Amino acid sequence: QVQPVESGGGSVQAGASLRLSCAASGRTFSSYTMGWFRQAPGKEREFVATISAGSSNKYYVDSVKGRFTISRDNAKNTVYLQMNSLKPEDTAVYFCAAGRGIAVPSTFRPDYWGQGTQVTVSS
Repeated sequence: QVQPVESGGGSVQAGASLRLSCAASGRTFSSYTMGWFRQAPGKEREFVATISAGSSNKYYVDSVKGRFTISRDNAKNTVYLQMNSLKPEDTAVYFCAAGRGIAVPSTFRPDYWGQGTQVTVSS
């Protein structure tokens, strides 16, 4: 079992960068696929990125490809989301999630969710 806790959100201007962190408790972190999701006001939660347990596979939603990078440090039980060239449409609550499945977005079904961290990008 893991319990994700996100940090690093904030309010920035368009074009700026932020790095989100997700620290997950539990001794089995390194065996979990990790993912980032986001939910904008009035919209459904959407997939942003996933990373496999050993970091060999990473997937991104098209709207963030080339701007966001997901990574993990299993020694620190932490997964990161580096967000560059932020746009107002990236404004959302960002959630970290852990699951046992493979990292392919269409099949990833998280078992554990964090509480979320707010990212606000102004124009």
